[in-house]
Amino acid sequence: MKKSLMIGDILFYLALPYFIWKFGQAPLGSYYAMLLSTAPGLVYTVYRFFADKQFNVTGLFIMTSMSITTIVDLISQNAQRMQWNNVYLAFGFGLFWLMTMLIRKPFALYLMADIAALQGYEREKSREVYKSKKLLPLFYIVSFLFAARSLISGGLRAYLIQTFGISHYDKILFYMKIYGWGFSALMAVAFVYVGLKISEQMEKEQPKEKEELEGNESSSPV
Repeated sequence: MKKSLMIGDILFYLALPYFIWKFGQAPLGSYYAMLLSTAPGLVYTVYRFFADKQFNVTGLFIMTSMSITTIVDLISQNAQRMQWNNVYLAFGFGLFWLMTMLIRKPFALYLMADIAALQGYEREKSREVYKSKKLLPLFYIVSFLFAARSLISGGLRAYLIQTFGISHYDKILFYMKIYGWGFSALMAVAFVYVGLKISEQMEKEQPKEKEELEGNESSSPV
């Protein structure tokens, strides 16, 4: 399963966009070739969205961010503006993650609650456990990592645009995908670590729930 996902990521996020850009510039022009090169990744992301059943808060976030990105790409009018708009969008998403931390609602907590729901846990119960003193700081750290990923992505794209120019979009695409996969590996490690800590906390919560349940049953009239 992981191997097929890796092949899909390489094919739809790198190989097909590169092919479309490389052979679409002459007949379509730089802007439309660049715009069309985003289509495979968009379609693949939508497919993965429904295949993985990522709904609720996570699904709403994914679909909203995809919609905003697509709309901005469509109204950019030229390749240069499209790439710079993607820089501003990356900074915007980074600020969004930071804002959720400032209002004391780290968005990573809600994403993890959705993941727990897919595994059969009650979403509201998971959120209550996640807000404990031992777990809550972890979600601030993960949210900060998401913010850092977006902010660094925006800075890196700006640097690549100034270094290579739009005429070498294939190089920008390559380095951005490598960066994205590298940071995704870091995020995967963070999620695994947080998942282990959550499992430990859930194991501690279960005896308490059992004691409360037994106490309620013994106190109830026969």
